[in-house]
Amino acid sequence: MEETSLTVLLGVLVFLILMSAYFSSSETAMMALNRYRLRHLIKHNHRGAIRAGKLLDQPDRLIGLILIGNNLVNFIAASVGTAIAVRLWGNLGFILAPVLLTIIVLVFAEVTPKTIAALYPEKVAYPSSLLLIVLMKVFYPAVWMINKVSNGLVRLCGLKVEGGNSLHLTKEELRTVLDESGGLIPRKRHGMLLNILDLEKATVEDIMVPRNEVVGIDLDDDIDEILETISKSSHTLLPVFKKDLNEVIGFLHMRNMSKLIDIEEINKAELMQLIEEAYFVPESTPLHTQLFKFQNNKKRMAIVVDEYGDVQGIITIEDILEEIVGNFTTNLSEETDDIHPQPDGTYIIDGTATVREINKALDWDLPIDGPKTLNGLLTEMLEMIPEKNVCVRLPYHCAEILNVQDNAIRTVKMWAQEPSTAEEVTQQTLFT
Repeated sequence: MEETSLTVLLGVLVFLILMSAYFSSSETAMMALNRYRLRHLIKHNHRGAIRAGKLLDQPDRLIGLILIGNNLVNFIAASVGTAIAVRLWGNLGFILAPVLLTIIVLVFAEVTPKTIAALYPEKVAYPSSLLLIVLMKVFYPAVWMINKVSNGLVRLCGLKVEGGNSLHLTKEELRTVLDESGGLIPRKRHGMLLNILDLEKATVEDIMVPRNEVVGIDLDDDIDEILETISKSSHTLLPVFKKDLNEVIGFLHMRNMSKLIDIEEINKAELMQLIEEAYFVPESTPLHTQLFKFQNNKKRMAIVVDEYGDVQGIITIEDILEEIVGNFTTNLSEETDDIHPQPDGTYIIDGTATVREINKALDWDLPIDGPKTLNGLLTEMLEMIPEKNVCVRLPYHCAEILNVQDNAIRTVKMWAQEPSTAEEVTQQTLFT
């Protein structure tokens, strides 16, 4: 070392600092790679991604290799730096060398390269994997031995070495990924993907058509009344029942009516031959489960029943699809009979309107974890059947009850309103 020129020693020190920076940046870049993007690039035969993927398949060996290389060059750099300092400052160099080398290593071999690697992991990791692959073969015996010892110590601590880092995403984690995708996914597709994840949070009861709104064929009616109902219906499928929806017989598909075109006088017996068997589902069935049941049973409509077997309404496959892709109308508040926009920005809403329907139509955020209808929501909040002209202040919304009939709220005037204080967000205020 004493015979080596100072210029050579400085050159060696600079090389060692650069190698330390290489190992530091490689470690940060390899660990910062997006694993899902890496898999995507591997499927498309990206060479850098394939090399990085092979190294990351055994992260313990990769980390062992990088630490061996980093520590080796740092220790050699410390020896070379000390020799240079002694030549320049004599015995004082033993004191100055550690201080100067610490600053140099931190700035040029640690902080700066790791920051660059964290900001641009792919640009650093893929090129650096070329040398790492070679070094892995050269230092494999040392890496293998060190990993055996370190893995043994990990097991002594009661931890598993294999399978500790799962790349599987939970539903909530996947939702977070979608939320943070930003403009990478078009807005409509982004909403559809989130709606698919939300299907299991809603049940058939949440989106069904309630029985009081069901349009169907009552076989106890005259044949002329039945034919008029069929001619005026805008639906493809109509439930067929006797007197009451609880006595449902089946469904009549409008396309089957073409079979009766050539018959001059249609009677109920001929209609009965066209009726398809009724399909019943529980009201508590999650929407994603019901969608698969529709598919497996080749059905498009089902009768919804409660735990006692009483009919509560109907649900169609179109209702579930609208939960995913959104409503097929351009402005639901204008197309829905239950919601009527007013010139002053308020809305006249039928008390039987479901809370989910209101939220979708007006982009509101009324609570959906309780009563299903607006009447039920307001009645539960007030804990009584109110008189008309009573107002309820909800978080971010106000509701004025306009009409109460037969012990139920029939008509409500609602509008959005920002709360002025924090108390109004957590408390409902009743005023007249």
